[in-house]
Amino acid sequence: MNLEELSGLPPGAVSHFREQGIEELYPPQAEAVEAGATDGGNLVAAVPTASGKTMIAALSMLSSIERGGKALYIVPLRALASEKKAEFEAFEAFGVSVGVTTGNYESTDDWLATRDIVVATSEKVDSLVRNGADWLSELTCVVSDEVHLIDDRNRGPTLEVTLAKLRKLNPSLQVVALSATVGNAGELADWLDAALVDDDWRPIDLKMGVHYGSAINFDDGSTREVPVEDGEDQEAALVRDIVAEGASSLVFVSSRRNAEAAARRLGGVTAPELDDDEREALAELAEDVLDVSDAETSQTLAACVRKGSAFHHAGLASEHRSLVEDAFRDRLLKVISATPTLAAGVNTPARRVVVRDWRRFDPTAGGMAPLDVLEVHQMMGRAGRPGLDPYGEAVLLAKSHDDLDGLFDRYVWAEAEPVRSKLAAEPALRTHVLATIASGFARTREGLLEFMSETLYASQSGERGRLETVTDQVLDYLERNDFVEREGGDETGTADADAFTSAADLADADAASVELRATSLGHTVSRLYLDPMSAAEIVHGLESAETRPTPLGLYQLLSRTPDMYELYLRSGEDGTYGELYYELEDELLGDRPSEYEEDRFEDWLAALKTGALLKDWADEMDEDRITERYSIGPGDLRGKVETAEWLLGAAESLAAEIDSEWTVAVREARARVEHGVREELLELVGVRGVGRKRARQLYEVGIESPADLRNADKGVILGALRGEKTAETILENAGREDPSMDGVTPRKPDGAETAGAPSGAAEDAGRVAEADAPAGEDDEGEGQSSLGDF
Repeated sequence: MNLEELSGLPPGAVSHFREQGIEELYPPQAEAVEAGATDGGNLVAAVPTASGKTMIAALSMLSSIERGGKALYIVPLRALASEKKAEFEAFEAFGVSVGVTTGNYESTDDWLATRDIVVATSEKVDSLVRNGADWLSELTCVVSDEVHLIDDRNRGPTLEVTLAKLRKLNPSLQVVALSATVGNAGELADWLDAALVDDDWRPIDLKMGVHYGSAINFDDGSTREVPVEDGEDQEAALVRDIVAEGASSLVFVSSRRNAEAAARRLGGVTAPELDDDEREALAELAEDVLDVSDAETSQTLAACVRKGSAFHHAGLASEHRSLVEDAFRDRLLKVISATPTLAAGVNTPARRVVVRDWRRFDPTAGGMAPLDVLEVHQMMGRAGRPGLDPYGEAVLLAKSHDDLDGLFDRYVWAEAEPVRSKLAAEPALRTHVLATIASGFARTREGLLEFMSETLYASQSGERGRLETVTDQVLDYLERNDFVEREGGDETGTADADAFTSAADLADADAASVELRATSLGHTVSRLYLDPMSAAEIVHGLESAETRPTPLGLYQLLSRTPDMYELYLRSGEDGTYGELYYELEDELLGDRPSEYEEDRFEDWLAALKTGALLKDWADEMDEDRITERYSIGPGDLRGKVETAEWLLGAAESLAAEIDSEWTVAVREARARVEHGVREELLELVGVRGVGRKRARQLYEVGIESPADLRNADKGVILGALRGEKTAETILENAGREDPSMDGVTPRKPDGAETAGAPSGAAEDAGRVAEADAPAGEDDEGEGQSSLGDF
């Protein structure tokens, strides 16, 4: 189908696409148009990576906008939101405005009402629905990218319920779901009342195969000789072979440690292939990497980057990941060693993809377990860059002839698994049942069940009454914790919540006269985007405090909630943190377990370890020391800090809701973890441009407040900050009438031998910091990521 055959797009859209080098649509795109994508029809497009799914989305959204509507593009990750926003901003050339929103789950982002296309994560859209964003009712088209992630136990239920709510808000809403090739695309289409485009077409050939011995055996029967030299790994031989062609490679491994180790080894393969210009550019890139963080991970990554290699995993800071992704897309980096998270992330294709590890540690299996076919196919689908590569190769590694045959059967020839709803899992259900009641989507038990019947779970559940049973169990939990109450149900129609003793009783009541209502506390919990179990834990912890809670007590409390991923206890740490538990027992909030309650006791110790990390950060311990002490990456640290800041903000709102006397203590603990400083620096870090290190430098020379910045000797300030431009900017932000540093000479304060030195106190993180976590990282320690990774 030629572009000229398209109709219903904004003026200038066809010219824009032609300027991008597009003259005709790919076959799946043409099928989508013929199925009604540009006429407002619902659609599920299950096609391989790089086969034009984004163009299907663009055509659907632009045609909806041309009809006077508004479009929403839902993505699974924040990084992907930024990437898609950058793509869609090109549409502003012909008058289509674009906005992006992620995070800040208490905002309705009213400014987005003026945007034609809004890009957001599923969690953000869910929070917008909960908080009643008026502009959602104006949506005429919603695109769900990577909709097969409904199968994900952690994030899938949010996407599933959000789509159901948007369809209820706007019965005529066009839904376009973009999916990888899955085993039940037809079932997804039936759920969404959508036409189906299920096509395995790709713009360039993808050859899948297995490397064994000295050759790759491909699925089309062909082979390619790739000998392995003495002392060389299979993946090194495969990378050396493809880099020699001037192309790039992705290598997928099972863990962060393996990703970093592989990148170091593969740097020896790529370095000899670099020219002088590339070496110079990579040296500059390495300096950019070092500027992101002072952690050891930054130094390791920078050393790899200088050789044309890199690693990518959730432990990296987001800035690190962006630098690596951009340099790889620009073909400056020749190889990335990555954990599977990259396969579900941003657009990073390569000519050859090597799936080295097809097993990973699964705690539920008690050991290493094979990856799903869908996940491996997602990795393999990254092979081949349209317009840059003449072909793509995806290669698994076999150590024996039996492995060769087994990998063909397990992955190369296999169909992807069907997508299954995970909504029935209690953590997801209690969150979304409360939100559904609080936002007014259901006002009775029958209304709640009716709404739930519109979900994918209901359409897939073969167990009669299962949905009703689990919903009643969740209602019972929400009532016991004062998040939901019932009104009505007696003959006179007056409210009598005591007439029922459980949600099971409610099931037998007259649904027409029994109203489900979120309490004030329940509304607050839903608005804050908290798991109700997290809220219950926080409320109970605050109510149990007889004296002012310490920062550590609060940090350990929030670390026990389902919304904070705890650090794992490594071998031998149960004794270390057990001793610390008894030493600090009086600081801990809530009903403390005994060591005989093994599971609960271990959970409290893991939360204590996580709380200790947060206290180390708030006590100004250096980032590199923290990451080494707890064997985590800088991305993990930042994720923990961001999650703690969010949870403490929620705790402050909950404290106000229950009239707790500890609101100020919570607020101060939040400020300390937000800025990573001790209490005496909180005033200084309130000045824009003053972070934890600059605040400490200023404090050490007697500058303790914004007022001091406005009035103190400029020479002392300059001596502490060691930079005229920096000092001028900070003084201006502090409100000093004349911030200029012209002619000012740095000097020490009167009576001081040194000025501007960081406080030694930051190196003494106290008794908590001395609960030293053993160094080293096991494959089994994977998974310590957080909300802040998406």
